[in-house]
Amino acid sequence: MGDAETTLTGPDLAEGIAVADLKSGEKLLGHAGGEAVLLARVGDDFVAIGATCTHYGGPLAEGMIVGDTVRCPWHHACFSLRTGEALAAPALNPVACWRTERRGDRVVVTEKVERDPLAPSYPIERGGAAPNARHVVIVGAGAAGSAAAEMLRRCGFDGRVTVVDEETASPYDRPNLSKDYLAGNAPEEWIPLRPDGFYAEHGIDVVRARATRLDPAARRLDVEGFIGLEAAASLRARELDVHVVAPETVPLERVMGRALGDFIRALHEEKGVQFHLGRKPARIEKDAVVLDDGTRIAADLVVIGVGVRPRLALAEQAGLTLDKGVVVDEQLRTSAANVWAAGDIARWPDPHTGERIRVEHWVVAQRMGQAAARNILGAGERFDDVPFFWSAHYDVSINYVGHAERWDGVTVDGDPAKHDVAVRFDRGGKALALATIFRDEESLAYEVREEDAVKDAAARTTGEKRGG
Repeated sequence: MGDAETTLTGPDLAEGIAVADLKSGEKLLGHAGGEAVLLARVGDDFVAIGATCTHYGGPLAEGMIVGDTVRCPWHHACFSLRTGEALAAPALNPVACWRTERRGDRVVVTEKVERDPLAPSYPIERGGAAPNARHVVIVGAGAAGSAAAEMLRRCGFDGRVTVVDEETASPYDRPNLSKDYLAGNAPEEWIPLRPDGFYAEHGIDVVRARATRLDPAARRLDVEGFIGLEAAASLRARELDVHVVAPETVPLERVMGRALGDFIRALHEEKGVQFHLGRKPARIEKDAVVLDDGTRIAADLVVIGVGVRPRLALAEQAGLTLDKGVVVDEQLRTSAANVWAAGDIARWPDPHTGERIRVEHWVVAQRMGQAAARNILGAGERFDDVPFFWSAHYDVSINYVGHAERWDGVTVDGDPAKHDVAVRFDRGGKALALATIFRDEESLAYEVREEDAVKDAAARTTGEKRGG
């Protein structure tokens, strides 16, 4: 989906710029060979990559440089400035990379270099819990499962990889189903995450069946919320009459707080959506929905957002430790040897809050799947990514960084009605999450601060242990 046309702006980098024009840590949007290119300076090195995020086409020139990486301002994908590699979901494909040369007092962008998205790029010294693994079986081809399968290949794993999933079309871009695809703005060919034959080409076997039994001892499988309002926005884009029925008095208040909840309601009402808040459907008839107060709403289509429950039958059958999900440690290992869990079903120790959490977000699931894959191969990484999701309503996208199931303080900076706001959720004086509208840089900066805080805390703990 990152193939949108880009207007070329800035200098022709094939002609070069003065070395003095770019300081360390700075970036510049230009072009070379008819393509938009992002030139950056990392220390004394000049590096150049494609300027458009491979996820949804976000402008990397408006993103944030962190070390030798750049983060997309839209959905926080991360790319290596040196190789173009996609380092963090939701981007799965790398951006192109260009070689650079210094010629006197100028730096010039030269040859373009493409790379296979699953080319080995994460060298891991085999060890850890499964040092001799030759066959990895992944149950589920959702965000976590598909990302884990691909990460195994990116880590150079050359054994068998089998993905078991009963859906015939997975993996697909699930967040888009309630956004542009439902609105009719995204063609069907955008929805699959990978083209036909991609997994076969990379030696990943996909078994279209339902996993019914997990035997940890043998390690073999016996196998032959936001959505509701996003759906409302997408259906209004098709000029359909839309009614929203919900038991709460402020939409999304439990997750976003009252300020953003009131704004979201006003935004939808401005677009023609009719709300019936504080109400529940009593029954559904063939051509109408009858509410608990007797109101009858004519309807040709009913979308019911009832939430989801993690599918734990397989884990329960296997005797894994459960607690409103599959309990995993900081490396995403379950209570059974050689079994990892990632995605919506996993409850892990979050170093940012000090609590065990389970998060149902697409980006989180992808990143967990990638981390689990590396740990299967012995990387020994702690999963400490800051949770992130985005919710799109018409031309407004809300970015949410962090995790706040409950809070005792809310700070609102700006005005949601002007599409310029940051809402911080605190508990006990500690910031838990930040929701923003059109404040991409602030959202990225919050994510980086949280990551740095966890790294600093881990370094202090390590130092104390060594000192003791």
